Amino acid sequence: MNIPNLNPDFAVKIKQIKETCIYIRNLDQARDFYHGLLRLPIISHVEGKHIFFRVGTSVLLCFNPDDSRNKKSPPPHFVEGKYHFAFEVAAEDYEMEEQSLITKGILITDEVIWKRGLKSCYFEDPVGNVLEIVPEGIWD
Repeated sequence: MNIPNLNPDFAVKIKQIKETCIYIRNLDQARDFYHGLLRLPIISHVEGKHIFFRVGTSVLLCFNPDDSRNKKSPPPHFVEGKYHFAFEVAAEDYEMEEQSLITKGILITDEVIWKRGLKSCYFEDPVGNVLEIVPEGIWD
């Protein structure tokens, strides 16, 4: 593999991942879970096409893959399988947020203790995507 010049003067100045995209055919199911249980605000919903949620300063995009695979612009996109992404919470709120999931009937499928003693917990959405709650500072 030929690695290009890593001179920082030529680096793309990316600040964060702004959008996370998943594919769910049943957008009502996505709404019920992400808005109904997790209380993420809906910022756009087009029946049969997509539903988008606000997550802090980022956006969770839920596309119907049957619709998005036929787009011309923006380019078509779709995949099959399980995704993984993490929601960050304030470190002092981690235990409370994990308990909130349990109280809502969401099964915690795993909890990991990472270096420095920080924990994260895993759970799934209705179509099997693997979600995680992580405390601030986990990647510091």
